[in-house]
Amino acid sequence: MPGFLLDLDGTLYHGDRPIPYAAEFVNYLRERRYPFLFLTNNSSRTPDEVAAHLEKTGISANPSEVLTSSQGAALYLRRLPLANNRVLCIGEQGLRLALTDAGYELAEPHDEAGTVSAVVQGIDRAFDYNKLRAATSQLRRGAISVLTNPDHLLPWNGELTPGAGSIAASIERASGIAPVVIGKPSSIVMQIAVDKLRLPASDIWTVGDNLATDISGGAAIGSRTALVLTGLVTAVTAADDMSRSGVTPDVICNHLMELAEAIG
Repeated sequence: MPGFLLDLDGTLYHGDRPIPYAAEFVNYLRERRYPFLFLTNNSSRTPDEVAAHLEKTGISANPSEVLTSSQGAALYLRRLPLANNRVLCIGEQGLRLALTDAGYELAEPHDEAGTVSAVVQGIDRAFDYNKLRAATSQLRRGAISVLTNPDHLLPWNGELTPGAGSIAASIERASGIAPVVIGKPSSIVMQIAVDKLRLPASDIWTVGDNLATDISGGAAIGSRTALVLTGLVTAVTAADDMSRSGVTPDVICNHLMELAEAIG
């Protein structure tokens, strides 16, 4: 039985607009009882918010079917022998809740007295110099640096806006400390997703619109990969994009129901 790791923006929807055949594909998986996860690098939303957003675009979803890079970051920290459970969170609600739900105490940027075990950073649209200074200070004192996802730009309704990777670049430059990256294409979140599906990676399809994150991440863990030409990569750009990236998916499809037809 195949399993599926499904990217969101560019694969199932564009911002708040549904992508044709996405809802039909998810229904196809449900009808055949194929296990799947909605796997997203988005660190700002909670699983409940991700599921609600999917519902608004016409796709049935349950929070238990969602794995975010924020959840991945919290699970990663729990594997480490940290000196204390205090972390500096540079991020939004999805990341803050993932960390507190995992039992971590969140230090605030203005807290100069205490040290933290980790600086955990995602997208933060309120990022400012004070947060940069606090992150730099804690990292130079010995905290580990954890980045939810490396995306420098985020698509939203046809626009590109700065992502978590752009903020991370400033923190790394100031501190001199490279972060541990959790989200796609990192094998960290990919392996967490595989473990949740309880299938061999070779039985899983990683499905997405981004060669650098979705397809590279799937290839790195030995899953099968399917590129859909509904987002970052299009039918016009596909050949050039693959040539530049050096990444070749197992299947290329114009929309998700073409993948369903290919699987049979």
